[in-house]
Amino acid sequence: MSVLIFIDQSDGHVKKSSLEAITYGADIAKQLGIAAEGIVLGTVSDDLTALGKYGISKIHQVNNNALDHVDAQLYAKIIAEAVTLSGAKILVFSHNQTGKAVAARVAARLKAGIVSGACALPDTSNGFVVKKTVFSGKAFANISILSDIKVISLNPNSYQTIAGEGIATIADLNITVAPSRIKVTAINKVSGEIPLTEADIVVSGGRGLKGPENWGILLDLAKELGAATACSRPVGDAHWRPHHEHVGQTGVQVAPNLYIAIGISGAIQHLAGVNRSKVIVVINKDAEAPFFKAADYGIVGDAFEVVPQLTAAIKKMKASV
Repeated sequence: MSVLIFIDQSDGHVKKSSLEAITYGADIAKQLGIAAEGIVLGTVSDDLTALGKYGISKIHQVNNNALDHVDAQLYAKIIAEAVTLSGAKILVFSHNQTGKAVAARVAARLKAGIVSGACALPDTSNGFVVKKTVFSGKAFANISILSDIKVISLNPNSYQTIAGEGIATIADLNITVAPSRIKVTAINKVSGEIPLTEADIVVSGGRGLKGPENWGILLDLAKELGAATACSRPVGDAHWRPHHEHVGQTGVQVAPNLYIAIGISGAIQHLAGVNRSKVIVVINKDAEAPFFKAADYGIVGDAFEVVPQLTAAIKKMKASV
């Protein structure tokens, strides 16, 4: 009996969200007095043994380059088979794009109860109860999983990653990889940018910036902060910015440590995609903008005056350190 944690990777590198999932799964294992193990699919260039410092003792790997690109159906079949072979009773994913596509499929194959978007360790004092966010982060629900095998996907940036000491052993998992029914015809990647889902800081702009020609003030601020850049849906729809930068309910959902919204009114659809951010800063000249109700800090002022001053202050602070 063990906790099995899915280790998500891209281009051979383990994703930051997977480190959170490993720590979370390892803490569940400690709570229950059982082993914590990982599973990774595809070829990985990172040192997998080093993941032992996050609490796992063993990593099962299906080292096949056919799995380097996510195929949710194929991933689900292999992971479900791995659960059966390893005797795991709890399966942990990150609630990222891969986890959203794969976790529910695995649960269906295993006839397992699933909680998506967990934000805290399960309460095992009386059963197995998992806390999760609901209504786009406006409330919490406590869900009891009664099935023998349990599947949990953890909200990114909701659990602290703690590195200690330890080395994991790597074991090849002898599972036949069936041919994928999906044919990849092209891969278009954005290079030279911090991925939104992995960013600790996100600087986002809206229609208040008036046009793409004014985006330089936002890019300058993001550069000084080492931040990823994002935008509201109207900006993406107007092609002021690339569509992959659109954050919100219908775009990329993010949970950085710091989210800075510039010239964004804060429609409910936008808030639904960013309200798991640890700290939200809003800069808007409209004091009645809805976003201020969700903000931890707010500046009522013209972005074209405030943002350059903020960037200059950050430069000065960095120079003095």
